[in-house]
Amino acid sequence: MKAAKLENRHAFLTEMPIPKPEENEALIKISTAGICTTDIEILHGYAGFSGIAGHEFAGTVEKAPSFPELEGKRATADINCGCGKCKWCSSGDARHCRDRSVIGIRGRNGAFAEYLCVPVKNIHLIPESVEDYRAVFAEPLAAALEITQQVHIKNTHRIAVLGDGKMGLLTALALRHHCENLLLAGRHPEKLAVVSGKGIDTILLEPSDSTGAAGSRPDPFDIVVEATGSPEGIQDALAMVRAEGTVIAKTTSHRRSQIDLCEVVVNEIHILGSRCGDINLALRYLENGLVDVDLLVEKIYPFSDFTEAFDHACRKGSLKVLLDMNRP
Repeated sequence: MKAAKLENRHAFLTEMPIPKPEENEALIKISTAGICTTDIEILHGYAGFSGIAGHEFAGTVEKAPSFPELEGKRATADINCGCGKCKWCSSGDARHCRDRSVIGIRGRNGAFAEYLCVPVKNIHLIPESVEDYRAVFAEPLAAALEITQQVHIKNTHRIAVLGDGKMGLLTALALRHHCENLLLAGRHPEKLAVVSGKGIDTILLEPSDSTGAAGSRPDPFDIVVEATGSPEGIQDALAMVRAEGTVIAKTTSHRRSQIDLCEVVVNEIHILGSRCGDINLALRYLENGLVDVDLLVEKIYPFSDFTEAFDHACRKGSLKVLLDMNRP
């Protein structure tokens, strides 16, 4: 099979054997995959991963020896594959299993390949009305919606999403259903325009001012979601949140962040990390058209043009770049 590997800070196509599913695993023929900012960070050393990356995908179950009823069904999957024995796995949440592997990120090959093996328990069937290129967004949308599972969001809250990249845009589009006082802050007018008319206020940040446009500074927010993709973003978020407010951190970077801990202590600010979420919840959002992910698709490449597609995804300011495995 054709597969794309990230090794030694290089991304390239190669040929590899088709993996064979073990007991309680399924072989998925990948139809569409998305290039995530995390994949780009992996290229630069994040998570120490080397191999086939890619964790946003849709495909069809080709083989499931222990569960033949799944064969022929369209599917995506949770990316965290737990040990099945620890307290986290026993509670049905493998995200924090200490011995977990993570599809395309940690100890397990990912979806930048024609075929992928995943545990059957991780599989989520794609609703008939959701096209594969939209189902690819289930994983990042689940991550955006995880905020709603971690924090009690009131409609009266003032919420700012800091960062107009892919995760920032997706988070704003998801949270608008939970709060009417929502602001997206970013540095790219063309990207802020993506959510124009979607019930989301926007503010253009000046290069020298992380907290307002043209030198203005908005009133502090109850909740600030940091989705800049930059290690400096967390400190910028702290400058925007009110005393006793909450900063939700979404950025994963190969570079370390630094924060002013005195500001956190004196203002009694809550900092909450937020990662993967409920894939089924995200699929329901997609099925019901609650988030228009078409707005975020910049270009779809055939898999044979992987290196060009990855270079495109690495461009500053790019939106979602997808790989179509069925195009020659």
